[in-house]
Amino acid sequence: MSTRRVRRTSTRLAPPLLLAAALSAFSLAPAAGAAPVARSAHAALPAAAPAAVPAPKQPEATGTGGAVASVSAEATDIGIEVLRHGGNAVDAAVATAAALGVTEPYSSGIGGGGYFVYYDARSHRVSTLDGRETAPSTADQNLFVENGRPLDFWTAVDSGRSVGVPGSLLTWQQALDRWGTRSLAQSLKPAERLADKGFVVDQTFHDQTAQNQTRFSYFPATSALFLPGGQPPAVGSVFRNPDLAATYRELERDGVNALYRGDIGRDITQLVQHPQVDPASGWYARSGAMTPADLAAYRVREQAPTEVDYRGLDVYGIAPSSSGGTTMGEALNILNDFDLKHASSVQYLHDYLEASRIAFADRNRWVGDPRFENVPTQALLSQRFADSRACLISPDSSLTSPLAPGDPLHPSSGCADTGTPAPTTPEGTHTTHLTVADKWGDVVSYTLTIEQTGGSAMTVPGRGFLLNNELTDFDFTPAVAGVPDPNLPGPGKRPRSSMSPTIVLKNGRFDFALGSPGGASIITTVLQVLTEHVDRGLSLEQAIAVPRISQRNLAQTEAEPAFLGSADETGLEAIGESFTLNPEIGAATGIQALPGGLLQAAAEPVRRGGGAAAVVHPVGPRN
Repeated sequence: MSTRRVRRTSTRLAPPLLLAAALSAFSLAPAAGAAPVARSAHAALPAAAPAAVPAPKQPEATGTGGAVASVSAEATDIGIEVLRHGGNAVDAAVATAAALGVTEPYSSGIGGGGYFVYYDARSHRVSTLDGRETAPSTADQNLFVENGRPLDFWTAVDSGRSVGVPGSLLTWQQALDRWGTRSLAQSLKPAERLADKGFVVDQTFHDQTAQNQTRFSYFPATSALFLPGGQPPAVGSVFRNPDLAATYRELERDGVNALYRGDIGRDITQLVQHPQVDPASGWYARSGAMTPADLAAYRVREQAPTEVDYRGLDVYGIAPSSSGGTTMGEALNILNDFDLKHASSVQYLHDYLEASRIAFADRNRWVGDPRFENVPTQALLSQRFADSRACLISPDSSLTSPLAPGDPLHPSSGCADTGTPAPTTPEGTHTTHLTVADKWGDVVSYTLTIEQTGGSAMTVPGRGFLLNNELTDFDFTPAVAGVPDPNLPGPGKRPRSSMSPTIVLKNGRFDFALGSPGGASIITTVLQVLTEHVDRGLSLEQAIAVPRISQRNLAQTEAEPAFLGSADETGLEAIGESFTLNPEIGAATGIQALPGGLLQAAAEPVRRGGGAAAVVHPVGPRN
C-alpha cells in the first residue's frame, strides 16, 4: 500500500479562479434567442428552442502537461483545466467524475459507486479504492425472491429493492485525502456551475432518454427532470440541472457527511423505503430497506491491486469485489502460452476468445465479495492455474459453453474441468470510464456507474441525481442448484462487478492505462484492447477503434456489426465459433506514455457518440 502523498503545492487554487478556468474551456451559454429557464427540476429547454451545437469531441490528443479522456467533452475540459492550473491526476479525476454526474447522469453520479486505480510516479506503486455499493444491513440471500420465486429482472431494477448504499462521493473524498492537492469543495465547483449553466443535448443523450422514457415516466421526480413536457430533451436544446447544482453546493459547504449522515442521505433512504410512483403509470415499485445507519456505516476499501506479468509488462487491476482484475489477469496468464504477435488474425482472435471463455467459467464459480466469501484471488492469478486451463485450447476447434470451471486451489495436471458450469448473469452496460495523467507522471484509471442506463430510474426529489440499481448485480438465486454461489445477496455485501480499470507499467514506470463501460463485456473490451495494442502492435487509439467481439462463457460470441461478415468471422466459424449481434460493445478510454515525455489520450471515435480526449499542451498536426 502506498503511503500518503506529500502535497506538491502549499497553495491551493481559490475556487472562483478554478471555476473561471474550467468554464473558459467550453461554452455553456444557451442557444441564441433561447428563453431563460427557471431554476427548477424542469431542466431542459423545450424542443422548439433554437438548436445549439454540442461541445466538439476529439477522440485522440497528443502532447505534454497532462491528459484526460472521458466520454464527455465538458467533463474532459474540466479535468484539463484542473491540470492546467496545478492540480494533479487525482484532483482532475474527481473534478471530471463530478462533471460526468452532470453530463452522463444515466451512467454515473453520487447515487452510484465505482473502482479507482492510482499510480504514484514518485513511489512507482499502484493503489486501489473499492467504492462499490453495498446491500443494506437487513438484506439476505432472498432479497429478490418473493413467494419462493425470483423477481423478474426489471421488476427488481425499477424499485427501492435494487438500490445499494452509494460509494462514489466517499471515494472522491478518500482519493483526495490520500493523493490529491485540492479539497472536495474545489473539485465539485466546476461541475456545480456546469449543472447550473447546462450543456447542449447531443443525439446520444436524447436516445438514451428515449430508450428509458417508459420507466422514467413511472417516477414523478425523474419525469420532471429528464422528460420535460413528457418528452426526451431535443437534440440541440440546453439541459440544466439546478437541483444537482444545489446538491453540489451543499456538499461543498458540509462535506460528505451531508450524504452519509445528513439531509441528502435522509432523502435517499426515504425514497428507497417509500418509492414515489405516478399512480397513473400502474407501476408497483417494491420498497427497499436502506436506512441512515447503512449510509453512516459505509466505508471505501483501500486494497492491493491485482497484478500479473504479461509480455514483460506489469498489469494492475482491481481485486474483488470486482471480478475485473482476476478474470482479465487469468486470461492474460493463459495467453502467455500463445504467440499472438505472429499468429494470423483468425488465430489471434480464436485464442483471445477461448482464454476469455475459460476465465469467465472460473469467475462465475469463484468470485464474490471477499469479506463474505472465500475468494481464491491469488490462486486464480497464478500461472500454474492458467497453464492447467490453457491446455483446453485447440488451434483448430472451439470450446463450447457453458464451460465447467477449474479448481484454482487444486489445478488439474490432466487438463480436466471440475464442477458444474455456472452461467454468466446479467449486468447493466451503461457504466462510464475516465483516464487521467498529470505532468508529474501520476495516473488515474477510474470506472464508475449507477448500473443500468438510468440506474433504478428513481431521481431523489429536489436533489437532481438518480439512484443506482447495483444490487441487481447479485444473483437472485443460486446460479446452479446445489453449487455454492459466491454472488448471492447478504447484509453489507458488495455485488460482484466486472469493472476493470487497468494501469500497465513497463520497467516500473507508467506505460498505458485504460478501462471501459459495458457490464460483463468490460472485461473482454479491456482484454481485447490490451492485446491488440501489446501483441498486435496497434496504437492505443487504433486498438480502441477496432470492431469488438466478446465471449463470456456464453453459447454464442457477441460481435459488433463491423465484425459480422468479415473474413475473420468466416475463419472463426470454420473452427466452430458462432456469433450473435451486439450493436455496441464497450466505450473505452485510455492514455499512453510516448517517447520524449509525450502523452497520448485516446477515446472512442464512434461508440456512445464518441469520446473526448485532450492534453494540456497539444503538439503535432492532429491537434
